Amino acid sequence: MEKEISLREKSIAFIGFMGVGKTTIGKLVAKKLYRDFIDIDEEIEKEFKMPVSEIFKTYGEKVFRERERELVTEVCRKKLNVISLGGGSFLQEDIRKVCLENCIVFYLDLSWDSWKDRIGLIIDSRPVLKGKSLEDMEKLFYERKEIYANHHSRVSLDDLDCEEAAEQIVNSIKLAWDLHDPR
Repeated sequence: MEKEISLREKSIAFIGFMGVGKTTIGKLVAKKLYRDFIDIDEEIEKEFKMPVSEIFKTYGEKVFRERERELVTEVCRKKLNVISLGGGSFLQEDIRKVCLENCIVFYLDLSWDSWKDRIGLIIDSRPVLKGKSLEDMEKLFYERKEIYANHHSRVSLDDLDCEEAAEQIVNSIKLAWDLHDPR
């Protein structure tokens, strides 16, 4: 029987809509907590030797999602990592379950109005947005928001820059550690 991972050793997983800052904030949190950072999409891109948009085009979304599920399952069961999940990965029930059972899951929440301002920066690298109207994107944004409601902690990013968000997350984690497992 596996020994349960202590709260201090659990990996931290970031979820949220594409382009909210999971990778940027995740890297900052990892650095502040002296942990390794893993971006699931980047790891899959390295394996396939192409960007996610090309994987979707060449192999299809199904192949990408299967590899994503395998990798997330493997990484979430390890200790002391900070993990950034792709915006669509949490739609898979298996991924939600393994994350919630094995990690501290932070939902990085951004309002529609704030996210809309970022579209120009991210649209070319997000295959799910290709060919979608603003109304379609908004519908997808709110549909996924319901899925992201399954988390351990939520951080509203509207009034925070990435550094402030990372600092808030680190402070809340350290407080939880002290309350749960005082040393």
